[in-house]
Amino acid sequence: MKTLVTGGAGFIGSHLVELLLNLGHEVVVLDNLSTGRLENISHIKHKIKFIKCDLTLKSDWINSFKGISWVFHLAALADIVPSIQKPKEYFNANVNGTFNVLEASRLNGVKKFIYSASSSCYGIPNNFPTSENEKISPQYPYALTKRLGEELVLHWSKVYKLPSISCRFFNVYGTRSRTSGTYGAVFGIFLAQKLANKPMTIVGDGKQTRDFTYVTDVAEALVEVAKSKKEGEIYNVGSGNTVSINKIVELLEGKKTYIPKRPGEPNCTFADIRKIKRQINWVPKISIEEGVKIILKDIEYWRNAPVWTPDSISVATKDWFKYL
Repeated sequence: MKTLVTGGAGFIGSHLVELLLNLGHEVVVLDNLSTGRLENISHIKHKIKFIKCDLTLKSDWINSFKGISWVFHLAALADIVPSIQKPKEYFNANVNGTFNVLEASRLNGVKKFIYSASSSCYGIPNNFPTSENEKISPQYPYALTKRLGEELVLHWSKVYKLPSISCRFFNVYGTRSRTSGTYGAVFGIFLAQKLANKPMTIVGDGKQTRDFTYVTDVAEALVEVAKSKKEGEIYNVGSGNTVSINKIVELLEGKKTYIPKRPGEPNCTFADIRKIKRQINWVPKISIEEGVKIILKDIEYWRNAPVWTPDSISVATKDWFKYL
């Protein structure tokens, strides 16, 4: 089977590409390397067709969709603060980019389109675990643009009969998570701080909990929904558990310091994954304890990542407090 992965040099994308290759797929990767890294796929680059391109601009990359059976659309701009500061860029990447990938898929007769959506569309949920039927309430532009991309995908599935599924990721972590200069994903921040022998910056009292889902579990979920006969569906992809930030620091065996609680963030993220278990027969395999052990074995990956301090975080997140 010939499969295409947008964002395939990124954190989740590179793990998905590896899995697809192990399953015998011929894989095409599209990535602009804005947050993805060739290092993530350097060990398998000889086995794939890699195209560096901008999905917001229609160009020759569209030709790579010819003969493709499955498309996994993971390419996106992430993080909260930059989306507040640069909403146009986020709309362009996450909405217009998704539109272009959908059209390339539709016009080339792709058999299955899988979209990587975000659980941030739920905003601050009222119910836990949170099901796919929870009220949609994006709190910032990143969450909104990912939701708008999801709306496009579901609409193309309904109107144009492009068989599509949207997977709402919860807090994905694991090896190769981003090391970019943008203040964002908690594990990348903590691991760089640990390497630098600096205290880990815990927001609020650290009692807030997150549904940390290991990246290989997420990659397997994507493949399983692609294999299914389902279309036009939304599935939560989570661990089915929720863990406090204090517990993460304990598992990482780090020093700690506390910074102010931020508006617009839920006290808990916790995926209700009964639907994907029942309809797709997918279940997560990696516990938080196992996942942290795997990450710590590969901690040198974060050696050159930015080391955040309470002061630099305060500067980087000032627009968070201003607008949210």
